[in-house]
Amino acid sequence: MSEPKDSGAARPAKPTGSPGQIVTPDDILRWGPVWSRRVGWLLAHVFWNTTVIGAEHIPRKGRLLIAANHTGVIDGPLLHGVIPRSSHIIIKEEMFSGIIGFLMRGAGQIPVDRRNGRAALQTALALLKEDRLVGVFPEGTRGRGDVKETKAGIAWLAVHSGAPVVPAAILGTRPTGRKPGHIPFFRTRLHVVFGEPFAAADPATGKGRKAVAEAMETIQTRMSEHVHAASDLTGVELPGSTEI
Repeated sequence: MSEPKDSGAARPAKPTGSPGQIVTPDDILRWGPVWSRRVGWLLAHVFWNTTVIGAEHIPRKGRLLIAANHTGVIDGPLLHGVIPRSSHIIIKEEMFSGIIGFLMRGAGQIPVDRRNGRAALQTALALLKEDRLVGVFPEGTRGRGDVKETKAGIAWLAVHSGAPVVPAAILGTRPTGRKPGHIPFFRTRLHVVFGEPFAAADPATGKGRKAVAEAMETIQTRMSEHVHAASDLTGVELPGSTEI
């Protein structure tokens, strides 16, 4: 099926999103994932040896949230490359500097100021309303990846967009004893396991704090269950430390 078509006015030739700058929906290049997900696919399947399980759970069109656990520095590009459609992933703004930042902006990814993520969330919501896919790391930082807690951002997006959530378990990107900045060696065996979509928000609860709190609890529970089930399925253990 075809990707969502670009909508609205022409996009700026040089997207913004550098550290300290407020991001807006017009800053995100809608065509960025067209080329960047192919680079991600090459990294996932040529440089590394990635097994993808459950890709059939991802609808090929319509608004969708991917909620992934986070243990290693390569989780973002790996996830971007194995999702079977274009994706815009929310990534800390510190990555949007230098040559990496140039590539991230050109790839259509969403920078977030982790001290105040409102602008990134509003931008992500605008993309969801265009029936696009947005990826989020709800833990907020690299850790053990067992999803013992989540930030409220993805719950807010689920409540305000009505988008279903697909949980994703990323395994093997940081083995026990390795630092969070570890880059897996050539042909390292990695796994990405997608679960079935679920509704995190109940429309009857409205869109207030109670609705967001309930959605956050639902997402945390479903993600934690999924990550541990994926670990059992693949035989890949989560890192033993919680270094960030």
